[in-house]
Amino acid sequence: MYEAIAANKRNTLLIMAVFVGIISAIGFAVSYFYGNTSITFWVIGGAAVYALIQYFAASSLAVAMTGAQQIEKKDNPRLYRIVENLSITLGMQMPKVYIINDSAPNAFATGRDPKHAIVAATTGLIDIMDDRELAAVMAHEMGHVQNYDIRVSMIAFGLVSAIGILSDVVIRMMFFSDNRNSNPFVLVIGVIVIILAPIAALIVQTAISRQREYLADASGALTTRDSDGMASALEKLLAYGKPMQKQSSSTAQLFISNPLKPGFFSKLFASHPPLEDRIKRLRDNAAKF
Repeated sequence: MYEAIAANKRNTLLIMAVFVGIISAIGFAVSYFYGNTSITFWVIGGAAVYALIQYFAASSLAVAMTGAQQIEKKDNPRLYRIVENLSITLGMQMPKVYIINDSAPNAFATGRDPKHAIVAATTGLIDIMDDRELAAVMAHEMGHVQNYDIRVSMIAFGLVSAIGILSDVVIRMMFFSDNRNSNPFVLVIGVIVIILAPIAALIVQTAISRQREYLADASGALTTRDSDGMASALEKLLAYGKPMQKQSSSTAQLFISNPLKPGFFSKLFASHPPLEDRIKRLRDNAAKF
């Protein structure tokens, strides 16, 4: 478990390198297209600045996009006390607690580090979970905080957004600019790189999210010493889960269960492993927790 947490932190550098490589490929395509190598460095610098801004602003954006509202203990003593007790158990700073007014059962965690963490649950989740199951779900979310998944998610979110915007701007420039390399082969290769870049970035982001869901399940079970409670909570999510009212593919990876409406592309780029697989892993490894 602790080796996996350490690996998560190390993998942050690898993830950054992959995204920088994708951005560099876009920059190189544009530089070659215009015959100006300095454009590559401007593209990388601009994307880095944008990603940095997103890194610090992403948690606020996630809260705004989901409609989450911050609460104090008096607003929902049950949820607040569960998060408070988990914080004490883990020896962590108490995160800010939010509630989303939505009948779809779900929860998420965000923030750039444990000192700036946010955990949120929907009213639908609070209503259908008993105390044991609710504690398991929030332990899962606290696991994301503990394992620094929230930091990696924010970095990935910022860079994926930067690559998407950059690709859109660049492809327009390449088609509508007169000052360009006239070689049609260069144009075709450049367009292919720029179109594939956001897809590659999204694949990397979803792969990161899937593996970290398994680790957060295990972290939650280890924290509560109750893998059956975690499995039971996931079984309820499987039985009662439905799309959330406010859906966004950019924040989907933050949630414990996929909040998007089922569809071809949501399945192809699913940010979560199947709930059935997660439940099976917990049941098979119950003795280890």
